[in-house]
Amino acid sequence: QGPLVESGGGLVETGGSLTLSCAVSGIAVGSFDVAWYRQGPGPLSPTNLRVKVAGLSTAGVTEYADFAQGRFTISRDNIKNMVYLQMTNLKPEDTADYYCNLRKTRNLRDYDYWGAGTEVTVSS
Repeated sequence: QGPLVESGGGLVETGGSLTLSCAVSGIAVGSFDVAWYRQGPGPLSPTNLRVKVAGLSTAGVTEYADFAQGRFTISRDNIKNMVYLQMTNLKPEDTADYYCNLRKTRNLRDYDYWGAGTEVTVSS
């Protein structure tokens, strides 16, 4: 396992909720900008790209994709070294693999960590 491990995915009905968790080990979450991305079922391709769902900077600034605004909430716990994505009012089009990402640039070096993803399926 790498330093990021996602969990919390699963099967949920339309309108349901899920909270995804990203457990981080070996690196300090508080020093990174964190984000969640998602990618539809199947391999990465020009028509199946990994899309940014939500981001949270070290300064506490959040950003959300239009489809996530008002339904998803990103958060972090620097003590527990965790990142979360609360998802409500889920829709079938939210079905995807969700990936946790930590990123920063220090002294001209880029640090970019990804988890292996957790699968979310929303039934209609």
